[in-house]
Amino acid sequence: MTFSELQNIIKADFPEISQEQLSQFEAMEALYKDWNSKINVISRKDIDSFYEHHVLHSLAIAAYLRYNLPSEYDLLSAGKSNQPSARPDQNAELGAGQGTLSVLDLGTGGGFPGIPLAILFPHAHFTLCDSIGKKTKVASEVAKSLGLHNVKVVNARAETLQETFDWVVSRAVTSLENFLPWVKGKYTRGILYLKGGDLAEEISRAMQTQHFPAGFIRVWKISDWIDNPFFETKMVLHIPALKAKNYL
Repeated sequence: MTFSELQNIIKADFPEISQEQLSQFEAMEALYKDWNSKINVISRKDIDSFYEHHVLHSLAIAAYLRYNLPSEYDLLSAGKSNQPSARPDQNAELGAGQGTLSVLDLGTGGGFPGIPLAILFPHAHFTLCDSIGKKTKVASEVAKSLGLHNVKVVNARAETLQETFDWVVSRAVTSLENFLPWVKGKYTRGILYLKGGDLAEEISRAMQTQHFPAGFIRVWKISDWIDNPFFETKMVLHIPALKAKNYL
């Protein structure tokens, strides 16, 4: 996929996109190819399909929100909620009763899905976390080069994080059964998890271990959004916070 092809998709599905944001998306490929030559965080096969396998895949989370939870998409676009944010330290910047919406990208690797989402939602605050230092170095340097002032990169394990976030996003870090305990109590609105393959058994186990009610984990086929062989078995899993069911 060329940048021109990616740009056409972004403009069609996220029409509010600015030229500055498009320029940031365009700059990503050269930055990652340069860093990947120094610190290998993306396989050679995937780096040749960078926009398709990494950027567009990450943006599937935004597409899910836009077409299934448009009010949540709008809040992330504005970066504010009419309720206090999970990051109360930021309330003072925005006025009483309003907080900057916060997103944790756990197991970000070189910055996915966090960096593409941070470009798309420049008014929300993103924390990109990974336990492998060389990966967070790449994510940090790419974010800096792109001028993403809404991104913080931390080299840490999930269980050491003390903050609470509005959303948690991630891309196939581990099984749901392992992942959900890592982020328990760390989000107030929900989890958006990129996963692939036959997920029925994995979801069933997670539902049982977490004692979720029937139908609690939503599964959205990315192929319903993008007609492309790469996405045929790729999904967005949406796990809402139990106390946030009012917006389902």
